[in-house]
Amino acid sequence: MSRIHKDWLAAYLDYSSHSEAPTSMRFWCGVSAVAGALRRKVWIDQAYFKWYCNMYIVLVAPPGVVAKSTTSGVAMNLLKQVPGIKFGPDIVTWPSLVVSFAASAESFESPPGIHNIMSAMTLESSEFGNLLNPQDREMVDLYVTLWDGKQGVLKKETKTSGNDEVLNPWINIIACTTPSWIAGSFPEYMIGGGFTSRCVFVYAEKKAKRVSYPSRVVPKDLHKLEAALVKDLEQIARLAGEYRLTEEAFEWGDAWYHRHNDSPPAHLNDDRFGGYLARKQTHIHKLALVVAASQGDALWITAEHLAIAERMVSDLEPDMAQVFAKIGRSDDSLHSERLLNYIKQAGKVEWEVAFRHVHKYFPGIRDYEDIVSGLVRSGLVCMSQEGAKVFLSPGKAGG
Repeated sequence: MSRIHKDWLAAYLDYSSHSEAPTSMRFWCGVSAVAGALRRKVWIDQAYFKWYCNMYIVLVAPPGVVAKSTTSGVAMNLLKQVPGIKFGPDIVTWPSLVVSFAASAESFESPPGIHNIMSAMTLESSEFGNLLNPQDREMVDLYVTLWDGKQGVLKKETKTSGNDEVLNPWINIIACTTPSWIAGSFPEYMIGGGFTSRCVFVYAEKKAKRVSYPSRVVPKDLHKLEAALVKDLEQIARLAGEYRLTEEAFEWGDAWYHRHNDSPPAHLNDDRFGGYLARKQTHIHKLALVVAASQGDALWITAEHLAIAERMVSDLEPDMAQVFAKIGRSDDSLHSERLLNYIKQAGKVEWEVAFRHVHKYFPGIRDYEDIVSGLVRSGLVCMSQEGAKVFLSPGKAGG
């Protein structure tokens, strides 16, 4: 059966283009859908290990800005219509994972005549905290192991059921959260470490456009495009076997790898991003698998696939600092940022009005005065007097 679309991801971007979410966020939701369809049935063999296409994609935005859960739900709704695709529990614990893994176990042929067993599923949640407790070291370590996709049996001893075993587990994750949840839930030592370096954080702080009534802007035949996308996903789900790199792809990847190690990006010159930089090659090849599968049935990865993947991964990097900016900072520092943002938005605001606005996190007038004084001395805020009233406005240093 031939594909309806030559490029599934491009068709998905068209299908989802009537929403308010930025293109990048919609693209990565589409990536999660394709990865969920491929499961553990495809890989890139590197002799000592294999790269699989499962990804941990986390949509990050302030509350109510880009409808994160709705955006991910559009892609996951397509994947849920593909026969045989398994989804994991809404709230993750080890026992709930074991039950879901047992239900997802299946075999596939690759190469012909050789049967392989996998336990593959996608986890989707509008609240990242339902899938991950950053304080639970065992859970964090489990996710690290699952992302790496190691072949074999995953064993875990439990007090209630003895030894639980899962054969060739594979997990694909798409979840939503806010910068505040990350700041309040992730200890600073985890940033740049094993787990976060395996995640793809897609950040947005504003809508791409405003759509008050989606039903009035989407095409009347949108359901036809949806059905076509599902049919293509069904064919993608049938792909199985090893993806090989063309000679040009090897040359491209080799040149990139040397550039990456010789001259890492200046904007990621921070210990927190060391783990991510070490795994960027893996992120690129995981995504290249998805891009190649999106564009056809041939099990080949070209230099163009790698270049697209590298560009899409790198485009996320400028916002990585925004995702982790509040972790490890003092309350005074966070309060100062909130006040500065309020003054920037207001343009010019009376001193007493600003205090009334921020009083909920500045319980005392002395704390407020100290923060204002610090912002004025640093040039981030200007203080002026008009008659008996004092006004605050953005300073030159504050942009």
